[in-house]
Amino acid sequence: MTVLSLKNISKTYKQAGNEVHALKNTSLEVEAGELVAIIGPSGSGKSTLLSIAGALLQPSTGTVEINGQNIAALSEKQLAKFRLNELGFILQTSNLIPYLNVLDQLLLVKKMGGSVTKADRQFGIQLLSELGLDAKIKKMPHELSGGERQRVAIARAFMNNSKVILADEPTASLDSKRAVEVVELLAKEAKQRGKAAIMVTHDERMLPLCDHVYRMEDGNLVQQS
Repeated sequence: MTVLSLKNISKTYKQAGNEVHALKNTSLEVEAGELVAIIGPSGSGKSTLLSIAGALLQPSTGTVEINGQNIAALSEKQLAKFRLNELGFILQTSNLIPYLNVLDQLLLVKKMGGSVTKADRQFGIQLLSELGLDAKIKKMPHELSGGERQRVAIARAFMNNSKVILADEPTASLDSKRAVEVVELLAKEAKQRGKAAIMVTHDERMLPLCDHVYRMEDGNLVQQS
């Protein structure tokens, strides 16, 4: 089942009086359970594509559908709620809140959407267990390694049972061993929970762990595998 569909997306900026074409008639579909990688040089349009997929940026032309819903039709207020409930973000750095322990990092996501239930707490503990963080639930961010912090960030992205997971260079601050562990866990969680996941990366060693690989060059997206 197609969860994320970008159809004929273009994005044009005005810069110093000139038009800059960040994306050119780009289309992409991601199925439930897939981890898709997007590679390419800096400035090729990868981050623009991820921002549009994440409802953070509107395309100049084209449509973005998540679970069959055209998100361009949503108001700003509806978009904010949609991002909270339907999208999970994993960034280059974990961006954990320094004064919250590991479990509370996840529960904060639920608090932002309303109240926290016993079931929410149990689900958070289950996610952390799946990611090998059973013994770290009460730890503070400064007590974790870089790889552990990124695993918490993955768990947080899944906390709202989001349909789409968007990862922007999630291994940038990790050594090779930890990087592989993080991407393996991301792929496993996406498959196990039926999520559509996109990872922008410069690290081509991570590509064998992905279901499909696309290269972005000068605003054009080309499938490689």
